[in-house]
Amino acid sequence: MPDTLAAIALLVHDYDEAIAFYSQAMGFELLEDTDRGGGKRWVRVAPPGGGSALLLARAVTPEQSAAVGNQSGGRVFLFLHTRDFDADLARLTAHGARLTETPRDEDYGRVVVFLDLYGNKWDLIQPGDAGVSAP
Repeated sequence: MPDTLAAIALLVHDYDEAIAFYSQAMGFELLEDTDRGGGKRWVRVAPPGGGSALLLARAVTPEQSAAVGNQSGGRVFLFLHTRDFDADLARLTAHGARLTETPRDEDYGRVVVFLDLYGNKWDLIQPGDAGVSAP
């Protein structure tokens, strides 16, 4: 059985605007941007230091376009751990991420739900000292 989740496909409207948002607002690194012909590109971004990557997949059908920003049916879709909650939250909001709530403290750490440029819901989490795994 494989032991790594290599990438998660994330539908986007435009490659370049998605690259800009995920690299500037979220501090992700552009791992790959390969032209696959016919307007298709293989674009991967990931947090510095590794882990799973996002494969930015440009929506091309009406069904795919309708799902951009709602791939999880309105639930929090992705969970991003941070070591510096305040600095990362400031960078996110400065680059257009929208908060859906006030940051709060939970038993697993400090958390806030935010929307990326397409409306996907994310949790930004700074895990607490107890080492409890966040949802």
